[in-house]
Amino acid sequence: MAAHDVYIVDAVRTPVGRGKEDGALHNIHPVDLLAMTLEELVRRAGVEKSMVEDVIGGVVTPLGDQGACPPRMAALKAGFPIDVPGVQLNRFCGSGQQAIHFASQAIASGDIDIAIGCGVESMSRVAIGSDANFSDEFRAAFPFQLLHQGVSAEMMAEKWNLTRAELDEFSARSHCRAAEAQRNGWTANEIFAIAAGSNGSARTLDRDEGVRDNPDMSKMASLKTVFKPGGVVTAGNSSQISDGAGAVLLASNRKVLELGLKKRARIVARVAVGSDPELMLSGPIPATRSVLKKAGLELSDIDAFEVNEAFASVPLAWAKELGADLNKLNVQGGAIAHGHPLGATGAILMTKLVNILERTGGRYGLQTMCIGFGMATATIIERV
Repeated sequence: MAAHDVYIVDAVRTPVGRGKEDGALHNIHPVDLLAMTLEELVRRAGVEKSMVEDVIGGVVTPLGDQGACPPRMAALKAGFPIDVPGVQLNRFCGSGQQAIHFASQAIASGDIDIAIGCGVESMSRVAIGSDANFSDEFRAAFPFQLLHQGVSAEMMAEKWNLTRAELDEFSARSHCRAAEAQRNGWTANEIFAIAAGSNGSARTLDRDEGVRDNPDMSKMASLKTVFKPGGVVTAGNSSQISDGAGAVLLASNRKVLELGLKKRARIVARVAVGSDPELMLSGPIPATRSVLKKAGLELSDIDAFEVNEAFASVPLAWAKELGADLNKLNVQGGAIAHGHPLGATGAILMTKLVNILERTGGRYGLQTMCIGFGMATATIIERV
């Protein structure tokens, strides 16, 4: 074990709620949602709140209910001592994963020993893109800023010759796999139940709200394309608007040994890359190549992949380009089924990945996410 090794001690996430006013998590303020997650994380990890040296959190639309640095406010709400700082970052859809990167990098550098990488997004309360306001000069110089990600998803399908049937079949499989994971209790260890409700009703949410147990393929095939006449991208093969939070506690090898903490996984390598801002969803391809090179591994060494399902064309193009085994890809479904609460998804997928490796006995896991305007994040972890 190298002195600079960083370990995931624990990881937890909320169930993902439908991002609508009648969604189960809509009435919970995002700061409160993240505070609940932070409390549950340290409880599970067996770490005193005073031992955490930074709370780094992703929030993609940081205004209104999500303004004023939610990670700091959530830490205070969760009862962390006032000397535990918090910071909000925005790398769009990769924000939760980038928060884990920043936390692990601070630990690897020796600056701190324990940190939390997390994320939250309440898309039912704060609309996606409502913080964007570009100057006319910038828009003229960079017209891709006006390009919707759905258009890029169509471009991905065209470039990699993906058919509507392939996208719909992949999306149905995402729902089926997520439903199977819920039925078999595979998600129970990663999710904590939340007292939730809407329109005056009260209930406990202990599973992802958007998962469909038996997706209707005929209904999916009847959906109209959204971004291109005669195209292939529909609401049925795209990620869901969602509410949720996730958090990962990381620690140095020295501190893990000192406190007798459990090592669940080791951070092997992490990267962030830029990519074509028009074909903006292709970033996971170079990100995967880069993180594998950093780790000194081959694609065949990876036992489980979590490739964010912003649109079905993203993981399918990724797999086609790299020759990845689809049986290792998003084995418990993805964002098409459980949703994509933007700033939280990176931490949610990492929580899933740790648990999948433990359940299946796999050694290495790779997570990668496409990001708006041409970027991507990628992380390789090793089960301990």
